[in-house]
Amino acid sequence: MIYATNFAPEDPSEIYDTSYRHGNQLIWIGISVLVGVFAMVVDSKFYRAFSIPIYVLVMVLLAGVLIFGQEVAGARSWFNIGFFKLQPAEFAKFATCLALASYLSGFNVSLQDNRVKFYALGILGLPMLLILGQPDAGSAMVFLSFMILLFREGMPSSIYILGIGVAILSVVSLVFNPLPIFVVLAFLAIQLFIANLKERQIYWLIGSVILAVIVYLGFQFPILKPFTLGLLGLIFVLLSVIHLRHKKAKLVYLMMGAVVLCTLYSFLVNYAFNEILKPHQQDRINVWLQPSKCDPLGSLYNLNQSKMAIGSGGLYGKGFLNGRITQLNYVPEQSTDFIFCTVGEEHGFMGTFAMIFLYTVLMLRIIFLAERQRSDFSRMYAYGVAGILFFHFFVNIGMTIGLVPIIGIPLPLLSYGGSSLISFTILIAVLVKLDSVRFQSI
Repeated sequence: MIYATNFAPEDPSEIYDTSYRHGNQLIWIGISVLVGVFAMVVDSKFYRAFSIPIYVLVMVLLAGVLIFGQEVAGARSWFNIGFFKLQPAEFAKFATCLALASYLSGFNVSLQDNRVKFYALGILGLPMLLILGQPDAGSAMVFLSFMILLFREGMPSSIYILGIGVAILSVVSLVFNPLPIFVVLAFLAIQLFIANLKERQIYWLIGSVILAVIVYLGFQFPILKPFTLGLLGLIFVLLSVIHLRHKKAKLVYLMMGAVVLCTLYSFLVNYAFNEILKPHQQDRINVWLQPSKCDPLGSLYNLNQSKMAIGSGGLYGKGFLNGRITQLNYVPEQSTDFIFCTVGEEHGFMGTFAMIFLYTVLMLRIIFLAERQRSDFSRMYAYGVAGILFFHFFVNIGMTIGLVPIIGIPLPLLSYGGSSLISFTILIAVLVKLDSVRFQSI
């Protein structure tokens, strides 16, 4: 696929020509094979014994790249070492996976303990902060994949429910103004108040339906908005008083607090988006959530070309080396972040389906290996690998078709890049090594 992105019918190059990216990738494949073999030869106990030193070493590299790294496209993420570039952020995933598995598999360590939660989140939070300083938001977000590992090992589900709720509220706040969000929250709170009334509840329910109609009509006409807000506030206060008289103060305070906090958070999200984020960062979010606000020849151009390339492949694709949209460089970063476009254009729906099927089989196989481990360390490491692969797979493909924001992360084992290929090889090779000694204590 990398060869296909650089192929030109009028001047075809050899696949082993190192003056092109596909030639370089062959070298990286050879290096990755050697590294993978070495990782499987090393004693399995080495990885747990030296997990913390490996983690510290990579954190030092992440800090060092902020000072001594080479700046490319506004990000200082690479060390320029002779004929190749090294990206420490790629290896930070492996180091964090080892460190987190080692810590959580320690004696008498449980995620029910708040101190353990704090340390675990600190282990994955430190590389995120260092990578954000480069800045490379895409690579930093990959570390959220370790929440899958933490959930498997007993992180309370309430944290995930809260996180998902905050994420949904953030997205809604970027699409709508805080005022309608406040109205919806207040209306939902009123419904909860009504649901807790025991006397003449049917009348309250009928009243709530009438209220919904009034609110809807009130916001259709700007002149009626103040009266609608006043009516909502009055009903909210009256129902609060009624519940206080029934000694349900806890519910009242909970609803009031939820409405106020959510509305305040919505205002903060809007302020951060409009006043703190840079224009190109705003464009990335608008391309995802509100493409109608974007310039088709500007910020929306990349996504449009990506969709066009994938869609033009049809059922069976145009055929290998016949993808004209990717060959003519209409698609950005087509050999790295947008390599999926080449698969879609040249091999169509059947080719992309086959590729997604193989990735799915790989991730399910890793989960199967994780569940058959006797060692807690090996199981946790395997779930960390599965989470990293899933995040890369889902986000990379999702951003090429507009399902998620374009944050720029590679497709595992397929995109061009030496650091990425080697890091994924190490992740999987170490897992294979740990599984080969699953009947031993590590």
